[in-house]
Amino acid sequence: MKKLLAVVLSLFFFNIAFAAVNLNTANQQELEALNGIGPAKAKAILDYRTKNGPFKTVDDLKNVPGIGDKTLEKLRKDISTSGQTTLPAKPAGKPAAAAKPATDAKPAATKAVTGAKPADGKTKPAAKPADGKAKPAEPAPKP
Repeated sequence: MKKLLAVVLSLFFFNIAFAAVNLNTANQQELEALNGIGPAKAKAILDYRTKNGPFKTVDDLKNVPGIGDKTLEKLRKDISTSGQTTLPAKPAGKPAAAAKPATDAKPAATKAVTGAKPADGKTKPAAKPADGKAKPAEPAPKP
């Protein structure tokens, strides 16, 4: 029974000792790495710490404007008031999209064929010959 109690207590202290972000030493970027903390809340935490000194407990975070009970509960497993700050690992999500190659090239122009419609569905007039005189359109062959 004593061994079981020792294991449970060691796991409890292990989780506290190795929390991801130390509220008393973390900088702006480290605080923003926490889920639910953006630039404004990170700055509010830093401002509070500067004005009031180090956090004595994790619960002191509720004194920071913009941090409530729900936010604190979301953060509790990732924060501490002692130990070294280590940024949490990035969650495995979608891989970054591969860069698309730049394509400035336009598709090759197709020659106008009398009676044919291009892909856009608009008919184009037949090209005029070099002498400037248009030739009459030939009737389409019958099937």
